Amino acid sequence: MSQRRAVRSRLERLAREIAKFGAVGAIGFVVNFLVFNICVHGFHLAVVRSGVIATAVAIATNYVGNRYWTYRDCDRSRRSREMSLFLLFSGAGLIIENGILALSHYGLGLTSPLADNIAKNVIGLGIGTVFRFWSYRTWVFRAQAVETAESFLTTDAVARVDAHK
Repeated sequence: MSQRRAVRSRLERLAREIAKFGAVGAIGFVVNFLVFNICVHGFHLAVVRSGVIATAVAIATNYVGNRYWTYRDCDRSRRSREMSLFLLFSGAGLIIENGILALSHYGLGLTSPLADNIAKNVIGLGIGTVFRFWSYRTWVFRAQAVETAESFLTTDAVARVDAHK
């Protein structure tokens, strides 16, 4: 029974991590959406340029939220490494998100405001978010993620040994 509680505890921690990441992401989504639409419709900038600007502002917002809330218990001793990796993976997410916008707008000719918002803020952001969650958890804010993964492996190994007794 203690193994079940341990697994349950770890799953609950993972669920809290995902919920916090999602809450920070929701704020980032609102920032991204607003900045994108202000740039496109208010300043009449090109859609991909607007998308890159909006994503960059959202990345800054998300870093603050993830560093100081979602992953606040992670190792802070190597902040420059963390920031470099965060920017690297965020940049990859930016390319995913705005690459889908560019493909939709310029490649497929879907140029309405609704099509641009769906391409960038639904499809692109959705795929980018999954990539970012994986990469931040795996490479950027490692201490908590590695601890969770190691504890899952340890619990699984213990369960297998106990099953063979």
